Amino acid sequence: MMKEETYPSVLGNVYKAAERLKKVIVRTPLAVNAHLSADYEAKISFKREDLQRVRSYKIRGAYNKMAVMSPESLAKGVVCASAGNHAQGVAFACSAMKVKGTIFMPLPTPGQKLEQVKMFGGDYIDVVLYGDTFDEAKDAAVKFCKDHQGIFIHPFDDQDIIDGQATAALEILEQSGEPVDYLFVPVGGGGLAAGVCSVFRELSPETKIIGVEPSAAASMKKALERGKPVLLEKISRFVDGAAVQEVGSLNFEICKDVLHDMAVVDEGMVCETILSLYNKDAVVVEPAGALSVAVLEKYREQIKGKNVVCIISGSNNDITRMEEIKEKALLHAGLKHYFLVRFAQRPGALKNFVMNVLGPNDDITFFEYTQKNSKEKGIAVVGIGLKQSKDFSPLMNKMKEHDFFVNYLNNDPSLMNLLI
Repeated sequence: MMKEETYPSVLGNVYKAAERLKKVIVRTPLAVNAHLSADYEAKISFKREDLQRVRSYKIRGAYNKMAVMSPESLAKGVVCASAGNHAQGVAFACSAMKVKGTIFMPLPTPGQKLEQVKMFGGDYIDVVLYGDTFDEAKDAAVKFCKDHQGIFIHPFDDQDIIDGQATAALEILEQSGEPVDYLFVPVGGGGLAAGVCSVFRELSPETKIIGVEPSAAASMKKALERGKPVLLEKISRFVDGAAVQEVGSLNFEICKDVLHDMAVVDEGMVCETILSLYNKDAVVVEPAGALSVAVLEKYREQIKGKNVVCIISGSNNDITRMEEIKEKALLHAGLKHYFLVRFAQRPGALKNFVMNVLGPNDDITFFEYTQKNSKEKGIAVVGIGLKQSKDFSPLMNKMKEHDFFVNYLNNDPSLMNLLI
């Protein structure tokens, strides 16, 4: 660690944050992943922020912010809004510093994250569930601050938060035995990305930094296209740790000239990655934590032979979501398909479907049908699992040939929401 008088001016506060956090956080490992390294013919390492004390990097920024606040400010009580991970960081800091905190979280927040917040904060925090998205919860938290003279701890658009998150980048550079060619970083509001960019811009400017967002909540990508932060009208909450309608203005200003590229990943690919990391490496990640790995396939050629770091941002995944994650992964891989199927309302109709339409490895995984005797034919909703995605075309052709096919449902989001 440098002495304070030799700190680079831009990074002075980051090094000071690292000193503050030294006895609070875990210095998470930078670990080579053998199977991905072999697959991509590169050295691929994970910065394991999922092993942090609150199971995400968010403790770095939250604790650093509160550590630089005056006793008079802290005495007023702190307020934050979060989809889960920032809330845990603030809750931990409140308990450690004996500061009263009020934490606003969206109503659909996974139960696991909610329980973790209460556990880390104990009697020092109150949790308020409000709104459907992070942004709605944030608006309620800001109003609460005005009404009760509390101090709002922003989850990403704050320099002290950015400085705290940036300490993860210092560790990466200290832990890596060679220059980092590519760094993949998940992006929600942009606090981690801004911190990483701040450090690498000064200490490793040759590193290509790739930001990664969920395709259904790509607020940084849209901001970069427009040249300023943009409020997205609608986002998906599935990748809850990165589901932000508008990136922070400060984060955008830092990232816009440093990010080498901004990539997006579909939810299905995120789910495939979650399952793969668990099955092959026993690594448990939340959807946002999988982003930096899920995107690698898009950069297969560029990263070949390179030293690559993926930041695994968190592991706060609710086990009750695993069925949904598995379903989305199968749909994305083309191994699960839903149809409206027309059946003659007579004995043997289903047997005819099984014998003449299904392939030898096809499996009916969902079937919903109600017989209506007033009609010659009835409609069923049928889910079919395949062993290989290439089996889809023969299945569809046989269904049409034998007059079973009515409609294919996978491409209709409104109908699929009723099924998964």
